Order: sequence, then structure tokens, then C-alpha cells
Amino acid sequence: MTAETITITAELWIWTSAEAPANWYFLTIDGETAEAIRTTALMRRLEGGQRRGWGSIRVMATIGDTNWQTSVFPSKESGGYLLPVKAAVRKAEGLTAGDAVTVRVEY
Repeated sequence: MTAETITITAELWIWTSAEAPANWYFLTIDGETAEAIRTTALMRRLEGGQRRGWGSIRVMATIGDTNWQTSVFPSKESGGYLLPVKAAVRKAEGLTAGDAVTVRVEY
């Protein structure tokens, strides 16, 4: 399989819940970019016969000088994907909620 790479700029936002004690930070991948990821995920599922939990797709993400492995998850609200941005990445790159963040995603 050949890896695909996208670069997007999106707003960093916080998900909170009364039931969950922690805040989670995400970037939303939507539009044509999300459709490209969805198409690749479908092709891989057809080729390999496996589906990952919650429809997630493994990715390598890069913001600034920081790389990390994670997964993107389908978003029912946006119809796109959610990319979690962990605390170590936010700290290393000086990011806070509301920042416009450019991320490169390889999937």
C-alpha cells in the first residue's frame, strides 16, 4: 500500500464531557480531504478485509517539528474525521485551543 499525505490548517478545539474528567483536543478534517481519507480507508478495508475500531484510520501526524502516531476517527457531527492532538504535541509546539494549526497527515 502506498501512503497518502495531506496538509491542512484547522482550528484546535477542546471536547469536554461531564462524565469524562479530562479534556481532549482535536483538529477537524473535513471536506474533500476527509473524503480522500474515507476513500482510502474503504479501499484498504476491501483489500485487507479488516476494519479498525470505530472506523479509525492509523496516521502519522506532524505539526511543526513534532511527529506522532495516532488515529483519526470519523465525526458524525462534521461528516469528516477528528485528529486528536496530545498534550506533549501541544506543549512542544506551544498550541492552545483556538489556534489555527497546520498539520501534515500521512495515512
